[in-house]
Amino acid sequence: MNFSISTSFHGWRPAAWLRVTGEDAATFLQGQFTNELRGLSPGGAVYGLWLTLKGKVLADSFVVRGAEPAEFWVGSYFSPAAVIRERLEAFIIADDVVVEDVTAEWAGVTVFGEGVAAAMAVDAATAAVERVGAVFRGRRGKEEAVEWVFPVAETAAVRAQIAGGRELEGEEMVRRRISAGVPAVPADLGPGDLPGEGGLEQDAISYTKGCYLGQEVMARLKSMGQVRRRLMRVVGPAGPGSLPAALFAGGRKVGEVRSAVSDGAGGWEGLAMLTLLQVSAGGGLALAVDGAPTVRLVDGR
Repeated sequence: MNFSISTSFHGWRPAAWLRVTGEDAATFLQGQFTNELRGLSPGGAVYGLWLTLKGKVLADSFVVRGAEPAEFWVGSYFSPAAVIRERLEAFIIADDVVVEDVTAEWAGVTVFGEGVAAAMAVDAATAAVERVGAVFRGRRGKEEAVEWVFPVAETAAVRAQIAGGRELEGEEMVRRRISAGVPAVPADLGPGDLPGEGGLEQDAISYTKGCYLGQEVMARLKSMGQVRRRLMRVVGPAGPGSLPAALFAGGRKVGEVRSAVSDGAGGWEGLAMLTLLQVSAGGGLALAVDGAPTVRLVDGR
């Protein structure tokens, strides 16, 4: 596989990479995950959430159909393996389902570039299965990206195949994610938040798949319409300090900055959970009750 000098990549280690097997694995995961898994071919992947009974976001992940019968992989960038495994095993009653945490044995690389999905045959199930590990479309920002997750022992071989690209550091990955308004779960969107508050109602939720844990809450919220809080992009001239950092408008707390990164020009940009009724598009926000309104909204995210 040859990559041009315009291709870039980022090496990473998953926070969770679980192997789920058993005769009931498919039906069990379908009844727990927020997105549709039926019809997923070997090598195919779907992004979604693991919710609490109240519809709050416990964790997010990709679910990848394995090459072997009744085999699935559950992987996440940021949600801990222990949290997802505990969530799954809490609902295994008489199901033939086994959850194995193999996170420590797997690594990943994100490859960016126009046409990279076609080059890596992401949508060709046979090619994805034949390649060592799992290959699927990523959620890293606005640029086309593909994730390649593989056994740690294959790191050198994988690196050799992407040697023509430019390696991106962690800060650049955070900047790309924040600029695209993509929440990190659970830092930006967690057990106290609803999927719609992080803008995940379209990408991570199926409203037609039938029952899953938290489904009734999702259906009710969809019928009610707008949420009262929203994760939005904000910028400021000086860093917000330790996170989460409270934000104020008119002396009243209206939300908090949950993730932030340097903008490379002396300022910062971040994602903040804000109360919609108390925040105006043109108004500034302060990092202290009596502070200057130096923080501003970038867009309507």
